[in-house]
Amino acid sequence: MPRIVSVVVPVPSLGRLDYEVPPALPVPETGTRVLVPLGARVVTGCVVGRPPAPASDALKPLRGVLDGEPMLPADVVELALWVGEYYACGPGAALAAAMPPRALTPPRKGSASGFRSVRVASLTPAGRTRLASGASLGKRQREALERLAAASAGVAVSELAAQGVPAATVRRLADLGALTIAREVVEREPERTETDGDPEPPVGALTPHQQQAVEALEASAGSGAFEVALLHGVTGSGKTEVYARLARAAVARGRQALILVPEIALTPGIAARLRPEFGARVAVQHSGLSDGARHDQWRRIRRGEVDVVVGTRSAVFAPLPAVGLIVVDEEHDASYKQDESPRYHGRDVAVMRARRNGALALLGSATPSIETCRHASTGRYRRLTLPRRVRDRPLPAVRVVDMREELAARGPDVVLSAALAEALDERRGRGEQALVLLNRRGFAASLLCRQCGHALECPACSVSLTFHRAVGRTRCHYCGYSRTRPEGCPTCSGTFLEHVGFGTERVQAEIERRWPDARVARLDRDAVRRRGAAARLLRRMARRELDVLVGTQMVAKGHDFPGVTLVGVVSADVGLGVPDFRAAERTFQLLTQVAGRAGRGEAPGEAIVQTLHPGHYAIRHACDQAYAPFYEEELRFRRALRYPPAVFLVSVVVHGSLRDRTLDEAAALAQRLRAAPGRFTVLGPAPAPLGRLRGRYRAQLFLKGPHRREMREALLRVLDALPRLKRRAVVDVDPVSML
Repeated sequence: MPRIVSVVVPVPSLGRLDYEVPPALPVPETGTRVLVPLGARVVTGCVVGRPPAPASDALKPLRGVLDGEPMLPADVVELALWVGEYYACGPGAALAAAMPPRALTPPRKGSASGFRSVRVASLTPAGRTRLASGASLGKRQREALERLAAASAGVAVSELAAQGVPAATVRRLADLGALTIAREVVEREPERTETDGDPEPPVGALTPHQQQAVEALEASAGSGAFEVALLHGVTGSGKTEVYARLARAAVARGRQALILVPEIALTPGIAARLRPEFGARVAVQHSGLSDGARHDQWRRIRRGEVDVVVGTRSAVFAPLPAVGLIVVDEEHDASYKQDESPRYHGRDVAVMRARRNGALALLGSATPSIETCRHASTGRYRRLTLPRRVRDRPLPAVRVVDMREELAARGPDVVLSAALAEALDERRGRGEQALVLLNRRGFAASLLCRQCGHALECPACSVSLTFHRAVGRTRCHYCGYSRTRPEGCPTCSGTFLEHVGFGTERVQAEIERRWPDARVARLDRDAVRRRGAAARLLRRMARRELDVLVGTQMVAKGHDFPGVTLVGVVSADVGLGVPDFRAAERTFQLLTQVAGRAGRGEAPGEAIVQTLHPGHYAIRHACDQAYAPFYEEELRFRRALRYPPAVFLVSVVVHGSLRDRTLDEAAALAQRLRAAPGRFTVLGPAPAPLGRLRGRYRAQLFLKGPHRREMREALLRVLDALPRLKRRAVVDVDPVSML
């Protein structure tokens, strides 16, 4: 049989490449990393199988095999190849996403390929004899040998140094044959890089609806039969406990469980709930860990030492040997969609992995996505409901404040309505906590010159710069450009720069001004840039060390704070003006989710929603906590305008350094697509809503039709015929953002 393997390398434009295996090397299995020549370079790739027939009689040879055993299980390799095909990103990008950090970076000579190793000293038989015989030894030498004699596994050389044994003494003993020094891999625990939640004991009795959900699904968890179920439970209904019970059922059958969450900050709470039951056999996987800790956790999973993995989007590729349950918590959340190549959706990949592994895929949400709800309505997914909160706690009462009246009565600079300010004052008096949401960062949305009307803009992107008062700088939230706040207008030198709009920093400042003794903190990307900062802040909130937490949508996602009795929403309609057909859905989900953070303890909760559009159906239904009416109204809108889920979409963004040329190239692409066979229409091109991003002009077009495969294949055929344009075209299958 020919010694030939197919290899994928992390180069976007390349597919599978065939290489010959030299006689001196073993034939690597699927999932093994190898070194291969590529042009004048040697790169790291991954074996994805054996070709049915060699692509050429003169194949280049492999340069090396990096793994004794496959790094990726074969089923994960196949899943990644499916991702590469479905999302039209190519196999290289998809395989790289399935690997641990830096796994496809060519190793440096003598490196441990991402592993952390330490030098460990161990006592030899000769050293034991020397110690027992009373042979001539210096004081430090005797201390070193005595310590090693008491440690059967050896002692790290760095630890000996910390105990007063210098490196010269260790070297001398090694020269005498009294000890040996070897390198050992040390695994880094994630607890050293994140603030974990406090251990939570399992809940005792389940509610009747929880019990019904567990009984309906536990036969599927780990049984080997594929099924997808939607767990539609109101906020505070105890979905996490259902996940834990089903994980137990899967593990009891010799399978494993994978639980995905949309935000890093949500992993500690779920991991803490699972650890009393599964102990050290719980692993976490997310980008908030250091590369080393993430790599070590990944290796534990690969060795079969883990029963349950909790992680964010990328954990869908965790190398569990026999996954039987995959949970996607808050399945509606847009964070599951990756916004760079490979642009996969973690929820949809989770469903495909469950299909390929004969597992139960459980999608949980209080506000399911329109697509998921439609699948449940048509019977494609099983639907289970948790219509009541645990302990029959009531949902929060919701009050709507029409900000048009507030602005007319109090002027344009109102941040907190009278109703919200009064409610915050009441909670301060009772020692209760509050959350305040504004889904916009910074102190002011922009700086506007009163003299000429010019707004400070990013020089590389088509957006205004946001002013951050804490650092005295204006910033672009897309490319990261920043500059100090100018004294005058860059256009006309006018000295009156007005703050227009406001963000979370301004809300925090307003609360601190009104209640100087209040303990106030802010949760947004600006406030929690350091690793672990978000988890530490949320832990302070859970321990009631804060009175008010102000934040963006990060405060709305799955957090359980029993002390919170008030949620305030500032500018509830801030997302309705976005040029995106999902704007109403996102607004409804955000308002419903954040309101659900109130009243989870013994005291009842209240939500106050400030809006300029109190009659909008998304805001009206969210305030009524009424999902079904919103779903029906939104679905009618989608069908009327032929938006998903009525049809499927593929987005193509062409970028270039010249505006007119970029638009012309996008027009030529659209023309070729319109001439291609297939049951789809082409919309555009037009300048993208973000017409310039990071210094590049952007033109956008859409393919809309009933069959993804037809659109994807037609698009790839056209792009393959235009290789120069292909490198500057960003393809997004099933986009969740139109920007």
